[in-house]
Amino acid sequence: MGEVHQSLATISNRYAFLDRIDSAVKADNKLSLMLIDVVRFSDVSSSLGYQVGDIILLEIANRIRKLFGEEILLGRISGDIFGLVIPGRHGERQLRFHFNHLIEHFKTPITFDGHAFIADFNVGAVANCHNNTDTIKLLAIAEAALRQAKENKYENFHILSMTEKAHTGRSLALKADLKRAFSNDELEIYFQPKVELKTLEIVGAECLLRWNHPLDGVLFPGALIEAAESYNMMNELGYWTLEQAFKSAVEFKRQGLNMVLSVNMSPTQLYDFNFIPNLQALRDKYDISLTQLELELTEDVALSNSLMVKRQLSEARALGMKISVDDFGKGYSNLAYIRDLAIDTIKIDKTFVMGLEDNPVNLAIIKAAQVIGNALQCDIVAEGIETVGQMHRLRESGIVSGQGFLFSQAVPEQDFIQLCRSDLAVGSSQAYMSRKA
Repeated sequence: MGEVHQSLATISNRYAFLDRIDSAVKADNKLSLMLIDVVRFSDVSSSLGYQVGDIILLEIANRIRKLFGEEILLGRISGDIFGLVIPGRHGERQLRFHFNHLIEHFKTPITFDGHAFIADFNVGAVANCHNNTDTIKLLAIAEAALRQAKENKYENFHILSMTEKAHTGRSLALKADLKRAFSNDELEIYFQPKVELKTLEIVGAECLLRWNHPLDGVLFPGALIEAAESYNMMNELGYWTLEQAFKSAVEFKRQGLNMVLSVNMSPTQLYDFNFIPNLQALRDKYDISLTQLELELTEDVALSNSLMVKRQLSEARALGMKISVDDFGKGYSNLAYIRDLAIDTIKIDKTFVMGLEDNPVNLAIIKAAQVIGNALQCDIVAEGIETVGQMHRLRESGIVSGQGFLFSQAVPEQDFIQLCRSDLAVGSSQAYMSRKA
């Protein structure tokens, strides 16, 4: 149980971890559960690439294992959240000691390939009560404690008892953050290039929201999106993003750049009766063809099988807008939804691309997506391309276009224009290829 992990794959995932907690609770329910969230880890993955991100996460997991000893159970609840079961009865003082022990230890940076990363954590903790054998309840309270830890103003740690309810202390502050972000022009669109794999020409871009925080710099706007959903402001945020895409499309056209911009769609917008009229109003205001824009849906939205969603997408498509399904294959085995949805593009989830060189099943899944794409007469785009080897395999298997850190991360508008003009995408790829050769 105390072995050093060689890969994240050997760490129990959420479901295997729940089984291990279940067994531990049945054997002796005197234990505590801590959920350890690596703060803003998505920024690390975005800056250094997902493979480096995984190496750093593995180092974090092994340090936690070494720090707390062989008696603990370690699991990976989600991408950057670890679960830790500590045997024995624990009061608030002991749990706080464990939290401080964790924080102090990780003040020593993790170094990799010339980069140093100091890990910081949000931690939610719960001590099991003597009569509880319900593992799901234990995990649910730990997750509520973690949410509270993220909202705490002065400390990234929160303990809940098995009978306590979580408070939402920062919710009003988040709403104020959102209103301030709009009024102070703190939001910005970044662009990640979509590249034609044979010519390495930039043929499009995905529009990604960034938050220029006055104190913390450029952030992924996860907290803002949560606040927008909580306060029914998701439409406002969604339409702001859509209008910025229209403005950028006009600017790119003025600069002589002919490409399609993809915008991620909020489910809230697709249930808005004004969605199509708003699209038409933006088209008329900026005098640009809707063929220059693409709506990206996640699989869960596509899978909802809502007649309203289907009608809205059908009307948008009739106006010339392209429709794309993002993260294809990531979360669902039910492919029936794709049969009944009129789409133009399928984006293969990055997890299949990243594992392309290690596992032949990933290539089989990509080829299956191509078969589906051919039947639907839609394009296939590969996400998460980080190595020349991945690019070569995708090209050999017939994938026409893709995006990923091999070409460029998401960049601001002027940087993106410069990237298109100076052929940096081509230059960086050729540099990779010559280095590999």
